[in-house]
Amino acid sequence: MKKLLLTLTAATAISFAANAQTEQGKFILGGQVGFAGETVKDSDVKSNGFSIVPQVGYFVADNIAVGTGVGYKWDKKENSSNTESTNSAFVLAPYGRMYSKNEGPVKFFGQLTVPMSWGTSKTDDTKTGTTANYGVELAPGIAYFPTSNIGIELKVRGLYYNNSTREDKLVDNKVTTNQYGLDVNSLAPTLGVQFHF
Repeated sequence: MKKLLLTLTAATAISFAANAQTEQGKFILGGQVGFAGETVKDSDVKSNGFSIVPQVGYFVADNIAVGTGVGYKWDKKENSSNTESTNSAFVLAPYGRMYSKNEGPVKFFGQLTVPMSWGTSKTDDTKTGTTANYGVELAPGIAYFPTSNIGIELKVRGLYYNNSTREDKLVDNKVTTNQYGLDVNSLAPTLGVQFHF
C-alpha cells in the first residue's frame, strides 16, 4: 500500500510540474546552435559555417506562448583557385506555440514561426551582394517534461514557405526564389531542450 501511495504521489507531482510550466506568466528559454564543415579529398575545396539563434518566449495564456529568436549565421567556402566566399546574416524568428491541454509530463504542440534573415555576401573581402529571406513554418512536435524546469522536445519542420532574394552587385542582377513544401520526416526530427521558468 505504501508503494502504491508513493507511486501515485510521484505521478501527481510530475503531472503538476509539467502543467505548471505551460501556465500563463511563465517564460520559456532555448535556441538553436549549429556547425557544419566539408572538405573534398585531394583538393583545396572546403567549407564551414555556424549559426546561433537564442530564443525566448512568454506564456500569454495557459498553454499558449509567443516569443522570438534573434541570432547570426555565417559560412565560408574556399575553392581550388584560392578564392574565399563568405556569407553572413542577421536572423530574426518570431513564433507562436500552442501546447495540448492534457495532464501528464508529455504534451503535443504546434509552432508557427516567421523566420527572416538579412545578410551580405563577400568574395575575398569585396562585397558582392545582399540577401533577404522571409518565410513561414508550421511545425508539430512533442515535449516531455522530466523536471519542472526542463522540456525535451522532438519537432519536425512541417509545412513551410520561403521567399529568398539575392542581389548581385558585380553584375547588377537580382534573383528571387520561392520554396515551399511539407517535410514531416519522422526519421529526421530536431531534438531540443527548452528551459521553463
